[in-house]
Amino acid sequence: MSKMNAARQVVLLALAFLVGCSHSEPRSAGQAGSASVADNEASSPSQPLRQRIEPPDGYERFEVAPGSFGAWLRELPVRPGRPDVHLYDGRLKDNQLAHHAVLDIDVGVSDLQQCADAVIRLRAEYLFSGACSDDIRFNFTSGDTAHWKEWREGMRPIISGNDVSWERTAAADDSYSNFRRYLDIVFTYAGSASLENELQAVDDPARPEPGDIFIQGGFPGHAVIVLDVAEDGDGERIFLLAQSYMPAQDIHVLRSFEEINPWYLAQVDGALRTPEWEFEYRDLKRFNYTSCEVDEGSDNR
Repeated sequence: MSKMNAARQVVLLALAFLVGCSHSEPRSAGQAGSASVADNEASSPSQPLRQRIEPPDGYERFEVAPGSFGAWLRELPVRPGRPDVHLYDGRLKDNQLAHHAVLDIDVGVSDLQQCADAVIRLRAEYLFSGACSDDIRFNFTSGDTAHWKEWREGMRPIISGNDVSWERTAAADDSYSNFRRYLDIVFTYAGSASLENELQAVDDPARPEPGDIFIQGGFPGHAVIVLDVAEDGDGERIFLLAQSYMPAQDIHVLRSFEEINPWYLAQVDGALRTPEWEFEYRDLKRFNYTSCEVDEGSDNR
Protein backbone atom coordinates (compact mmCIF):
# COMPACT_ATOMS: atom_id res chain seq x y z
CA MET A 1 0.00 0.00 0.00
CA SER A 2 1.38 3.43 -0.91
CA LYS A 3 1.86 6.15 1.73
CA MET A 4 -0.86 8.18 0.01
CA ASN A 5 -3.32 5.29 0.14
CA ALA A 6 -2.42 4.56 3.75
CA ALA A 7 -3.05 8.17 4.75
CA ARG A 8 -6.33 8.25 2.86
CA GLN A 9 -7.37 5.01 4.53
CA VAL A 10 -6.81 6.47 8.00
CA VAL A 11 -8.87 9.56 7.20
CA LEU A 12 -11.73 7.63 5.63
CA LEU A 13 -11.92 5.08 8.40
CA ALA A 14 -11.89 7.81 11.02
CA LEU A 15 -14.84 9.46 9.31
CA ALA A 16 -16.65 6.16 9.00
CA PHE A 17 -16.58 5.26 12.66
CA LEU A 18 -18.32 8.49 13.59
CA VAL A 19 -21.51 6.99 12.21
CA GLY A 20 -22.80 3.59 11.22
CA CYS A 21 -25.87 2.04 9.69
CA SER A 22 -28.56 0.85 12.03
CA HIS A 23 -32.25 1.24 12.61
CA SER A 24 -32.08 1.62 16.35
CA GLU A 25 -35.41 3.40 16.17
CA PRO A 26 -38.11 2.93 13.53
CA ARG A 27 -38.04 5.57 10.84
CA SER A 28 -41.14 6.89 9.20
CA ALA A 29 -41.78 5.12 5.91
CA GLY A 30 -41.79 7.27 2.80
CA GLN A 31 -42.89 6.39 -0.71
CA ALA A 32 -39.90 5.69 -2.91
CA GLY A 33 -39.59 7.49 -6.22
CA SER A 34 -38.57 5.96 -9.52
CA ALA A 35 -36.30 8.74 -10.75
CA SER A 36 -32.66 8.79 -9.71
CA VAL A 37 -30.70 12.02 -9.23
CA ALA A 38 -29.16 13.16 -12.51
CA ASP A 39 -25.40 13.54 -12.74
CA ASN A 40 -23.25 15.52 -15.14
CA GLU A 41 -23.10 12.60 -17.54
CA ALA A 42 -26.80 11.73 -17.47
CA SER A 43 -27.02 11.97 -21.25
CA SER A 44 -24.58 9.05 -21.66
CA PRO A 45 -25.94 5.52 -21.42
CA SER A 46 -25.28 3.30 -18.44
CA GLN A 47 -23.57 -0.04 -18.99
CA PRO A 48 -23.89 -3.41 -17.24
CA LEU A 49 -21.40 -3.95 -14.45
CA ARG A 50 -19.76 -6.83 -16.38
CA GLN A 51 -18.87 -4.38 -19.17
CA ARG A 52 -17.95 -1.38 -17.05
CA ILE A 53 -15.52 -3.05 -14.66
CA GLU A 54 -13.27 -5.74 -16.11
CA PRO A 55 -11.12 -8.06 -13.97
CA PRO A 56 -7.41 -7.22 -13.90
CA ASP A 57 -4.90 -9.12 -16.02
CA GLY A 58 -4.56 -12.73 -15.00
CA TYR A 59 -8.12 -13.04 -13.66
CA GLU A 60 -11.36 -14.23 -15.20
CA ARG A 61 -14.86 -13.88 -13.84
CA PHE A 62 -16.02 -16.69 -11.57
CA GLU A 63 -18.57 -18.81 -13.44
CA VAL A 64 -22.15 -18.46 -12.22
CA ALA A 65 -25.29 -20.18 -13.44
CA PRO A 66 -27.65 -18.33 -15.80
CA GLY A 67 -30.53 -16.87 -13.84
CA SER A 68 -28.62 -16.86 -10.54
CA PHE A 69 -28.37 -13.90 -8.20
CA GLY A 70 -24.74 -13.51 -9.24
CA ALA A 71 -25.61 -13.40 -12.93
CA TRP A 72 -28.30 -10.81 -12.20
CA LEU A 73 -25.88 -8.61 -10.24
CA ARG A 74 -23.49 -8.53 -13.20
CA GLU A 75 -26.22 -6.95 -15.32
CA LEU A 76 -26.79 -4.04 -12.92
CA PRO A 77 -26.52 -0.70 -14.74
CA VAL A 78 -23.54 1.46 -13.86
CA ARG A 79 -23.49 5.17 -14.64
CA PRO A 80 -20.77 6.41 -16.97
CA GLY A 81 -17.57 7.87 -15.61
CA ARG A 82 -17.24 8.49 -11.90
CA PRO A 83 -20.19 10.71 -10.98
CA ASP A 84 -20.72 12.07 -7.49
CA VAL A 85 -22.68 10.10 -4.93
CA HIS A 86 -25.92 11.87 -4.02
CA LEU A 87 -28.11 11.50 -0.97
CA TYR A 88 -31.81 10.68 -1.20
CA ASP A 89 -32.68 14.41 -1.13
CA GLY A 90 -30.27 15.36 -3.92
CA ARG A 91 -27.48 16.72 -1.73
CA LEU A 92 -23.93 15.54 -2.27
CA LYS A 93 -22.52 12.97 0.10
CA ASP A 94 -19.78 14.53 2.23
CA ASN A 95 -17.25 11.82 1.43
CA GLN A 96 -16.68 11.57 -2.32
CA LEU A 97 -13.44 9.59 -1.98
CA ALA A 98 -14.91 6.19 -1.17
CA HIS A 99 -16.41 5.14 -4.49
CA HIS A 100 -15.14 3.89 -7.83
CA ALA A 101 -18.46 3.94 -9.69
CA VAL A 102 -22.18 4.52 -9.06
CA LEU A 103 -25.01 2.14 -9.86
CA ASP A 104 -27.86 3.59 -11.91
CA ILE A 105 -30.52 2.70 -9.33
CA ASP A 106 -32.82 5.17 -7.61
CA VAL A 107 -32.57 5.80 -3.88
CA GLY A 108 -36.15 6.85 -3.28
CA VAL A 109 -37.16 10.16 -1.77
CA SER A 110 -36.90 9.29 1.93
CA ASP A 111 -33.99 8.46 4.22
CA LEU A 112 -34.71 4.75 4.11
CA GLN A 113 -32.43 2.88 1.70
CA GLN A 114 -29.31 2.86 3.85
CA CYS A 115 -26.75 0.08 4.45
CA ALA A 116 -28.49 -3.24 4.97
CA ASP A 117 -31.47 -1.78 3.09
CA ALA A 118 -29.44 -1.56 -0.12
CA VAL A 119 -28.57 -5.25 0.22
CA ILE A 120 -32.24 -6.06 0.83
CA ARG A 121 -33.24 -3.94 -2.16
CA LEU A 122 -30.94 -5.81 -4.55
CA ARG A 123 -31.91 -9.24 -3.28
CA ALA A 124 -35.62 -8.40 -3.40
CA GLU A 125 -35.39 -6.89 -6.89
CA TYR A 126 -33.69 -10.05 -8.14
CA LEU A 127 -36.40 -12.32 -6.73
CA PHE A 128 -39.14 -9.98 -7.96
CA SER A 129 -37.69 -9.93 -11.49
CA GLY A 130 -38.14 -13.65 -12.08
CA ALA A 131 -40.28 -16.57 -10.99
CA CYS A 132 -39.30 -16.39 -7.32
CA SER A 133 -41.29 -13.40 -6.08
CA ASP A 134 -43.28 -15.60 -3.69
CA ASP A 135 -40.03 -16.18 -1.80
CA ILE A 136 -39.46 -12.51 -0.94
CA ARG A 137 -39.46 -12.20 2.83
CA PHE A 138 -37.36 -10.31 5.36
CA ASN A 139 -37.43 -10.09 9.12
CA PHE A 140 -38.03 -6.99 11.16
CA THR A 141 -35.66 -6.29 14.04
CA SER A 142 -38.45 -7.58 16.29
CA GLY A 143 -38.10 -11.00 14.63
CA ASP A 144 -41.43 -10.80 12.82
CA THR A 145 -41.35 -11.75 9.13
CA ALA A 146 -42.70 -9.51 6.38
CA HIS A 147 -43.77 -11.61 3.38
CA TRP A 148 -44.23 -9.88 0.03
CA LYS A 149 -46.80 -12.53 -0.90
CA GLU A 150 -48.96 -11.51 2.08
CA TRP A 151 -48.38 -7.80 1.53
CA ARG A 152 -49.54 -7.96 -2.10
CA GLU A 153 -52.70 -9.73 -0.89
CA GLY A 154 -53.52 -6.72 1.29
CA MET A 155 -51.98 -7.67 4.64
CA ARG A 156 -50.41 -4.79 6.56
CA PRO A 157 -48.45 -4.70 9.83
CA ILE A 158 -50.07 -3.24 12.92
CA ILE A 159 -47.16 -2.18 15.11
CA SER A 160 -47.44 -1.37 18.80
CA GLY A 161 -44.08 -1.03 20.48
CA ASN A 162 -42.28 -4.30 19.80
CA ASP A 163 -45.49 -6.16 19.01
CA VAL A 164 -46.39 -6.75 15.37
CA SER A 165 -49.62 -8.23 14.05
CA TRP A 166 -50.90 -8.42 10.48
CA GLU A 167 -54.33 -7.51 9.24
CA ARG A 168 -55.90 -7.32 5.80
CA THR A 169 -56.47 -3.58 5.38
CA ALA A 170 -55.68 -3.00 1.68
CA ALA A 171 -56.79 -4.30 -1.68
CA ALA A 172 -54.73 -6.97 -3.43
CA ASP A 173 -52.05 -5.36 -5.59
CA ASP A 174 -49.08 -7.09 -7.23
CA SER A 175 -47.75 -3.96 -8.97
CA TYR A 176 -44.15 -2.79 -8.81
CA SER A 177 -45.16 0.43 -7.05
CA ASN A 178 -46.79 -1.64 -4.30
CA PHE A 179 -43.65 -3.77 -4.12
CA ARG A 180 -41.65 -0.61 -3.48
CA ARG A 181 -44.05 0.38 -0.69
CA TYR A 182 -43.48 -3.06 0.82
CA LEU A 183 -39.71 -2.48 0.70
CA ASP A 184 -40.08 0.88 2.42
CA ILE A 185 -41.77 -0.88 5.34
CA VAL A 186 -38.98 -3.45 5.45
CA PHE A 187 -36.36 -0.68 5.36
CA THR A 188 -38.14 1.06 8.23
CA TYR A 189 -38.28 -1.91 10.59
CA ALA A 190 -35.30 -4.05 9.54
CA GLY A 191 -31.58 -3.35 9.66
CA SER A 192 -28.12 -4.86 9.83
CA ALA A 193 -28.91 -6.78 13.04
CA SER A 194 -31.99 -8.50 11.65
CA LEU A 195 -30.41 -9.17 8.25
CA GLU A 196 -27.32 -10.74 9.80
CA ASN A 197 -29.55 -13.21 11.62
CA GLU A 198 -31.17 -14.26 8.33
CA LEU A 199 -27.88 -15.08 6.60
CA GLN A 200 -25.71 -18.17 6.80
CA ALA A 201 -21.99 -17.99 7.49
CA VAL A 202 -19.61 -18.77 4.62
CA ASP A 203 -17.23 -21.52 5.73
CA ASP A 204 -14.31 -20.30 3.62
CA PRO A 205 -14.18 -16.51 3.15
CA ALA A 206 -11.41 -17.04 0.58
CA ARG A 207 -14.11 -18.50 -1.69
CA PRO A 208 -16.64 -15.65 -1.96
CA GLU A 209 -19.43 -15.69 -4.53
CA PRO A 210 -21.38 -12.85 -6.14
CA GLY A 211 -24.26 -11.95 -3.83
CA ASP A 212 -22.40 -12.68 -0.59
CA ILE A 213 -22.54 -10.11 2.20
CA PHE A 214 -19.96 -8.75 4.61
CA ILE A 215 -22.06 -7.73 7.57
CA GLN A 216 -21.69 -6.61 11.16
CA GLY A 217 -25.12 -6.41 12.70
CA GLY A 218 -25.61 -3.93 15.48
CA PHE A 219 -26.51 -0.44 16.56
CA PRO A 220 -24.57 0.80 14.67
CA GLY A 221 -23.75 -1.89 12.13
CA HIS A 222 -22.95 -2.03 8.44
CA ALA A 223 -23.29 -4.30 5.40
CA VAL A 224 -21.72 -4.36 1.94
CA ILE A 225 -22.51 -6.73 -0.92
CA VAL A 226 -20.14 -8.70 -3.15
CA LEU A 227 -21.19 -7.62 -6.64
CA ASP A 228 -18.77 -9.73 -8.64
CA VAL A 229 -15.98 -12.28 -8.26
CA ALA A 230 -13.04 -13.24 -10.46
CA GLU A 231 -10.27 -15.79 -10.01
CA ASP A 232 -6.82 -16.51 -11.39
CA GLY A 233 -5.36 -19.76 -12.71
CA ASP A 234 -4.59 -20.92 -9.17
CA GLY A 235 -8.18 -20.38 -8.06
CA GLU A 236 -7.41 -17.33 -5.91
CA ARG A 237 -10.37 -14.98 -5.92
CA ILE A 238 -10.89 -11.25 -5.97
CA PHE A 239 -14.18 -9.39 -5.59
CA LEU A 240 -16.03 -6.10 -5.99
CA LEU A 241 -18.02 -4.50 -3.17
CA ALA A 242 -20.94 -2.07 -3.18
CA GLN A 243 -22.74 -0.20 -0.46
CA SER A 244 -25.19 2.46 0.55
CA TYR A 245 -24.59 4.33 3.81
CA MET A 246 -26.07 6.96 6.10
CA PRO A 247 -28.00 9.01 5.12
CA ALA A 248 -29.62 6.97 2.32
CA GLN A 249 -27.57 7.46 -0.85
CA ASP A 250 -26.72 6.12 -4.28
CA ILE A 251 -25.53 2.52 -4.19
CA HIS A 252 -21.90 2.73 -5.21
CA VAL A 253 -19.01 0.41 -6.03
CA LEU A 254 -16.29 0.86 -3.42
CA ARG A 255 -12.67 1.64 -4.07
CA SER A 256 -10.13 -0.74 -2.58
CA PHE A 257 -6.68 -0.15 -1.15
CA GLU A 258 -5.19 -2.80 -3.43
CA GLU A 259 -3.08 -2.32 -6.53
CA ILE A 260 -5.99 -3.98 -8.38
CA ASN A 261 -8.45 -1.25 -7.27
CA PRO A 262 -11.47 -1.52 -7.16
CA TRP A 263 -11.05 -5.27 -6.65
CA TYR A 264 -10.39 -6.78 -3.21
CA LEU A 265 -8.25 -9.84 -2.51
CA ALA A 266 -10.16 -12.72 -0.88
CA GLN A 267 -8.64 -14.07 2.33
CA VAL A 268 -9.53 -16.68 4.93
CA ASP A 269 -9.35 -14.27 7.85
CA GLY A 270 -7.99 -10.95 9.03
CA ALA A 271 -9.28 -7.42 8.60
CA LEU A 272 -11.14 -6.33 5.48
CA ARG A 273 -10.65 -2.59 5.25
CA THR A 274 -13.12 -0.69 3.10
CA PRO A 275 -13.13 3.11 2.72
CA GLU A 276 -15.85 3.64 5.33
CA TRP A 277 -15.87 0.52 7.51
CA GLU A 278 -13.58 -2.22 8.73
CA PHE A 279 -14.92 -5.77 8.62
CA GLU A 280 -13.35 -9.13 9.33
CA TYR A 281 -13.17 -11.61 6.48
CA ARG A 282 -15.06 -13.97 8.79
CA ASP A 283 -18.01 -11.55 8.60
CA LEU A 284 -18.82 -13.01 5.17
CA LYS A 285 -22.35 -14.42 4.96
CA ARG A 286 -24.72 -15.65 2.27
CA PHE A 287 -28.43 -15.66 1.57
CA ASN A 288 -30.11 -19.03 1.89
CA TYR A 289 -31.02 -20.16 -1.61
CA THR A 290 -34.76 -20.50 -2.00
CA SER A 291 -36.45 -23.65 -3.27
CA CYS A 292 -37.53 -21.65 -6.31
CA GLU A 293 -33.93 -20.76 -7.17
CA VAL A 294 -32.83 -24.38 -6.89
CA ASP A 295 -35.79 -25.56 -8.98
CA GLU A 296 -34.88 -23.00 -11.63
CA GLY A 297 -31.33 -24.34 -11.73
CA SER A 298 -29.87 -21.00 -10.67
CA ASP A 299 -28.04 -22.14 -7.54
CA ASN A 300 -24.47 -20.98 -8.22
CA ARG A 301 -22.77 -22.86 -5.41
